[in-house]
Amino acid sequence: MNASLLTVFGLAVVAATLLFTIAVARRRNSRRHREIRQLLDAADALEARLRTARSEIEAVAGDHIDDPVHDALREMLRQRLWLREHGDTASVDELQQVRGSIVDARSRIEQQLDRIERARVPVT
Repeated sequence: MNASLLTVFGLAVVAATLLFTIAVARRRNSRRHREIRQLLDAADALEARLRTARSEIEAVAGDHIDDPVHDALREMLRQRLWLREHGDTASVDELQQVRGSIVDARSRIEQQLDRIERARVPVT
């Protein structure tokens, strides 16, 4: 009877360990999926803002200027390619860093657009 109790206890420990491992893996994957979704949302928002910025800059300066949005769009493409190649294996911290760089880029674009808007206002 003792041997069968030990076997049952051992199986219970193995089952509990397996369930715990599955729960941790699901939680980690959930965080990863959420982070990837947030990263893609940030990238989409920046890309949309960049396209608007390009239109606003062209409206003010015309077509005969260097396109400051071009480099930002190229960086967005680089980030998306990185995500496609490394997104499945990247850590949550790496994903957060990439999203942070996208958020920072959007902030810089917003500052530039604010300067353009101030330059448009006629001096009285």
